Amino acid sequence: MSQGIIHSVIVPLYNEELVIDESYRRLKAVMDSTNEKYEIIFINDGSKDRTKLKADVICKKDKNIKLINFSRNFGHQAAITAGMDIALGDAIIVIDADLQDPPEVMLKMIEKWKEGYEVVYGKRAKREGETFFKKFSAKMFYRILKSMSSVDIPVDTGDFRLIDRKVCDSLKSLPEKNRYVRGLVSWVGYKQTFVEFVRQERFAGETKYPLKKMIKLAVDGITSLSYKPLALAGYLGGITLTLGGISLIINIVKAIVNNLSVINIETMFSMNLIMFGLIFCVLGMLGQYIGRIFDESKGRPIYIVESITSYREEQENNELRKISNQ
Repeated sequence: MSQGIIHSVIVPLYNEELVIDESYRRLKAVMDSTNEKYEIIFINDGSKDRTKLKADVICKKDKNIKLINFSRNFGHQAAITAGMDIALGDAIIVIDADLQDPPEVMLKMIEKWKEGYEVVYGKRAKREGETFFKKFSAKMFYRILKSMSSVDIPVDTGDFRLIDRKVCDSLKSLPEKNRYVRGLVSWVGYKQTFVEFVRQERFAGETKYPLKKMIKLAVDGITSLSYKPLALAGYLGGITLTLGGISLIINIVKAIVNNLSVINIETMFSMNLIMFGLIFCVLGMLGQYIGRIFDESKGRPIYIVESITSYREEQENNELRKISNQ
């Protein structure tokens, strides 16, 4: 690729002032050990702390660093997308800055890539420092998504992965706005494998994926890769109508046998409650898909870049001046 860069490391940042220095130190140590040309792309996703300032200092002293600053917070998936759009390497690695995904695992991914694999994703053998609820909900989500989707999506994986240049180019051609990158990587195919690792406890700071964002990511994943929720609405409707019909027949028979009125408050209330619940459930499912259609139809960009900072050319020009003046 351009400038002979072999590896591009994409690192989304959102309020990571407590971890960015240590994250940079470990990323640099790992990539320097490859003895191959690389770049580390920090994407500042509208951070409200000193992340931008710290990233700029790192960028100034290391010509291998690029810094993309968003105009506001567009979200983790948008940050990954921006990194892929600007990456120049033959192999692109996505990793979070919080050090829960150990940078040292990237060396194993690079080995697999050199063996001929075009996607190498990190599979979590164990998750440390996370609550039971977080572990259980993540485990259930991945398995539900896998069962719903026609695409073979690996379980117990996140966005931590290496993709080949051809995979990156394929992803860049996809126009979705509500992106679920790890699902899209599975959708495009290519030769895929995994490396197992132990997910570490967060180095410092707080998680940037609270329950609200986790639910949003789950909805994006399911609605972008599966139409089964729409079919599920039909199944629920059929089941409810069947139960309602059976209940109605039973009430009629009981009324005839016992000489009672067929219509009573309890029966009507129960049937209305079931039907209204079903209607709202179906409307909610349809609303998710209609909302995605609305987002796509607006044609807005996935993100807006405020600035891109790279001191590589400036440093190289200064070195050339020094040589020419000798």
